[in-house]
Amino acid sequence: MNRPVLSAIDIKKSFRFPSGSDTEVLRGASIEIYAGESLSISGESGAGKTTFLNILAGLESATSGEVFWDGVRIDNLSNSRQSALRARFMGFVFQNYCLVPELNAVENVEYAARIAGLYSKASRARAEELLEFVGLKNRLKHLPSQLSGGEKQRVAIARAIMNSPKIILADEPTGNLDETTGESVMQMLMGLCSSRNAALLLITHNPNFAARTTRRVKISHGVCSDV
Repeated sequence: MNRPVLSAIDIKKSFRFPSGSDTEVLRGASIEIYAGESLSISGESGAGKTTFLNILAGLESATSGEVFWDGVRIDNLSNSRQSALRARFMGFVFQNYCLVPELNAVENVEYAARIAGLYSKASRARAEELLEFVGLKNRLKHLPSQLSGGEKQRVAIARAIMNSPKIILADEPTGNLDETTGESVMQMLMGLCSSRNAALLLITHNPNFAARTTRRVKISHGVCSDV
């Protein structure tokens, strides 16, 4: 079998309160996801879904456990080394879009290449091509404030795939969208798995969206289990 694109082994995470007491959010969560596969993570509010995603992305440290990106263990690397790998390895789609307000649509997409140190003369053409791919050919010069919620999320999707990542992490990407717009965004994310062979890791409260992924995982009592 091929090597997982991303895997995590026995992830534990505790938070310490000012009173000195500890709360264990993750108690040995493990996961694997392969190229071209989509995997959804569900669970009650406060179950640790976003904390787990942040640990998988190297944005937050685990109390213990191991995280691997394409076979390379990253949880023991420096922050700068993680950042360098992350920019080329994964793309992000957030509930709140996280676009740079001063940049127009094409500049926001290009920004992913700049962060990764991959910007070149071809970057503008690629950013425009990706915006056309997500249906925003006529919105290239629009600022985020001039776009609808669905359009902002499509810019975010174009940005997420700018560097041809091996995996896309999507944290409640339809949470701020109406049902019809959320449906179109979900179809777009799922299509990326097949058309670009990228893995998709999706956090969602929507059971209908979760049911569409190749595999479903639920976090409960700090551990992951297949649904």
